[in-house]
Amino acid sequence: MLGKTAGGLFWMFRYLERAENTARLLEAGWRIALTRSDDDSNEWQSVVTTAGIDHAYSLKHDSFEAAPVINFLLRDRDNPSSVLNSIEATRSNARLVRTALSSEVWEAVNECWMALKEALARPVSERNLHDLLATIRYRTSVVRGALHGTMLRNDIFAFSRLGTFLERADNTARILDVKYYVLLPSASFVGSRIDNVQWEVILRSVSAETSYRWLNGGETSPQGIADFLILDRRMPRSLAFCYAKIGENLGHLARDYGTRHPSHDLADQTCARLDGATIEDVFDEGLHEFLSASITDTAELAQRIETDFRFYQ
Repeated sequence: MLGKTAGGLFWMFRYLERAENTARLLEAGWRIALTRSDDDSNEWQSVVTTAGIDHAYSLKHDSFEAAPVINFLLRDRDNPSSVLNSIEATRSNARLVRTALSSEVWEAVNECWMALKEALARPVSERNLHDLLATIRYRTSVVRGALHGTMLRNDIFAFSRLGTFLERADNTARILDVKYYVLLPSASFVGSRIDNVQWEVILRSVSAETSYRWLNGGETSPQGIADFLILDRRMPRSLAFCYAKIGENLGHLARDYGTRHPSHDLADQTCARLDGATIEDVFDEGLHEFLSASITDTAELAQRIETDFRFYQ
């Protein structure tokens, strides 16, 4: 496969996942803000910081209020990671690799783009935020469903899934980090009712509340939730699950192409580190520090994959 085609598939599904993940991050911050009775500007600032767009945001806005943050994350053209920009980038990459996609995937992408472009044509208020975020999640899931239901399990599928899981691993780490050390008012709140409510919000933001309760009954704890979202391979948005799938798809490419690259070794190292870790190890290291390192490692692996498979040649 041409590197340009591989890169188009990779970025098509990275941008699709980014659109959904931005919506999920926004929902996490919004719901956490609802649990606080005092000034909620710190929550909105932490959402912007966790999304990695604080510099771009500060160029346009002086304060972190709900309305400007919501619209900057969802529809601002000056935010390269806004949902609107991400969906347009998804469609642009899909057009680039149109001949590699089934008609069902292309139609799903096109319908997603048209629906969200219309939905985001006007400023978004907190009153209709919930319904809009649900629409974003639904439309992106239809594209993934079309991929799973209609595409061959070949290198096209592998590059598509690599983009998905690299973006998802980054997002899970960021959503956890928006809670820990960032949104928590102070250390005195650890273990309190407000702390537990906020951790439960994190579960809901990644559609994991029901599955967590299936495994743990009515018992909820910050350590248990962190363990579930970092180390549990049964959870499709956990770091361990995402890296297992990254390693699996890189393995398919190694077999198809008959060669290994440095990116294979990087992915194997991260998988081994996660497989050998316990949540006690993670908390001993410091959850914030662990998550920051995970975000850095994921970015390095993505860059290595782009280099190894010559995306721009």
